[in-house]
Amino acid sequence: MTKVDPQHPSHSLSVHTLLQSIGLHLLPGLLGGAAYYALAPLVRSWGFPTLLALVLAGIFVLVPVELGLLYAGSRREGTDSPLGAVRYRQPLPLPQHLLWVPVIFLASAALMTLLTPTADWLQPLFPWIPESFRVGMGLTGEYSRSALIITYLAGLLAVVVIVPVVEEIYFRGYLLPRLPVGRRWSPVVHSMLFALYHTWTPWMVLARTVGVLPLIYVVRRKRNLTVGILAHCLLNSLDIILGLVFILQMG
Repeated sequence: MTKVDPQHPSHSLSVHTLLQSIGLHLLPGLLGGAAYYALAPLVRSWGFPTLLALVLAGIFVLVPVELGLLYAGSRREGTDSPLGAVRYRQPLPLPQHLLWVPVIFLASAALMTLLTPTADWLQPLFPWIPESFRVGMGLTGEYSRSALIITYLAGLLAVVVIVPVVEEIYFRGYLLPRLPVGRRWSPVVHSMLFALYHTWTPWMVLARTVGVLPLIYVVRRKRNLTVGILAHCLLNSLDIILGLVFILQMG
């Protein structure tokens, strides 16, 4: 099966089968989630919030797995470049970045905020995930200032920079153009699979599915990954910034 190559519209692009696409979307999240759930009680025993377990799972599992799958896909397509299979790399003028990055950020943040209550409705569907295993930001006064500083500085590097950059390259640049569904439905299907990939917070699936749609549509429309990367980094920075403000106000 082929479709129009978004990087070279005059060429065709080989796409994944449905099972391949589902597997490539979910495998990193399953492995990353397993690492997170294994690390969460250990991190808590060290006196750190479980956010640090997510940071470690992101750096040591999510990023290597996604880059490895991307490299394997590039090799299968006959290129030795690790980014050879990545699409949506059309240059975009700076004024367009200054317009679309805030648009994505504001639209996605608003949608996620409006749909956040759905997480409370869905949480009872996951009773096997104990409260102590859920991603904790640690801003309740039970952790030392030094533990929070280490956690949030690591989060600033991993959650705000490294992980979202790799996710955008892998999910939007590699998987989205090869999704074996029609152009009308591919953003919705891709967004849902991306939401399901976040196995450490499955109750956020509806909020994430809807919240990521503005980013997907703009990246695809503009054929440019950079706007998605910048907006994704900004969205991920919100909780980290709140945490850093909290730490600065601690005695």
